Amino acid sequence: MEKNNKDRFIVSVKVGPKGQITIPSEARKMFDIKEGETLMVMGDKERGIALLKADMFYSLMEDR
Repeated sequence: MEKNNKDRFIVSVKVGPKGQITIPSEARKMFDIKEGETLMVMGDKERGIALLKADMFYSLMEDR
């Protein structure tokens, strides 16, 4: 894992045979992701894939 500073990092993960990835512990700690929590997977062909905690996603949608 390459750490840029306390608020950012870059990490590579491998996709397993069932299409699963492991979120590194540093990311789980940084974003307070707990076991069993729901994440939203968002994708754009040109911009890539992003993960967002579901509660944050729904909160953002309510603000619109």
